[in-house]
Amino acid sequence: MIKQLFFIVLLFISSVSFAQTDDIGALITDRPDATESPSLVRKGFLQIETGGFYTDNGDDGFKTKEMTYNTTLLRYGLLENFELRIGLDYRSTEFESNGQQIGEKLNGTSPLLIGAKIGIAEENGWMPKMAILGHLSMPFTAGSDYRLENTGMDFKFSFDHTLNERSSIAYNLGARLDAENPELAYLYTLAYGYDLTSKIGVYVELYGDFPEDSSANHLWDAGFTYLANDDLQFDLTFGSGITEGQNLLLSAGLSYRIRKK
Repeated sequence: MIKQLFFIVLLFISSVSFAQTDDIGALITDRPDATESPSLVRKGFLQIETGGFYTDNGDDGFKTKEMTYNTTLLRYGLLENFELRIGLDYRSTEFESNGQQIGEKLNGTSPLLIGAKIGIAEENGWMPKMAILGHLSMPFTAGSDYRLENTGMDFKFSFDHTLNERSSIAYNLGARLDAENPELAYLYTLAYGYDLTSKIGVYVELYGDFPEDSSANHLWDAGFTYLANDDLQFDLTFGSGITEGQNLLLSAGLSYRIRKK
């Protein structure tokens, strides 16, 4: 399973041996952490952010193991301050009780996500860079194992502060209405990023939600990014839950920017 996570990264790293630099600068991604950046994809550019992840949730009495083989977000800069977003995952879910698999394994695509990000303000002194983004999940687009009756939705305000030339802090505030659980949950994320070198970055993040009628969920993750060139970045992430629920998160992926001709 771990080999499946890192295969896509190893494949692309082995094929990349060039560097591209110009005044456009390096791409800024919305992966691998849960915190969405307020930066938008440049007008006319397409950014592909994809990868895989594995999660282990629950306890020995009942456990859910999920492998997402392809989690892809397409971001297209339609206007200077308006970005279109389309997301689609292919995943597999297993259920266990006391170490034994129960029920049938689920496989298929998740509901298609359609959304947008709108730039609000650039960073100015103590004022952070700001954007708002949101998505709708389309239940009729999912595979039969993950098809739901309701439409899910989410929105977030995204903020970013530059601390110095090597580090920054970013955070999101928003809300989510899941299609499978129509209970409004308020969302938060807080991430600190640091550039070890011009190519390698690290981050640590706290995130979670506050459902209206359920207990709050708090999680953490940390990871690395490697900028192969201005248009290609690889990432690795690991994490777990603080409250009961998630035992383990492992993720690997890449982001690639296609420039306007």
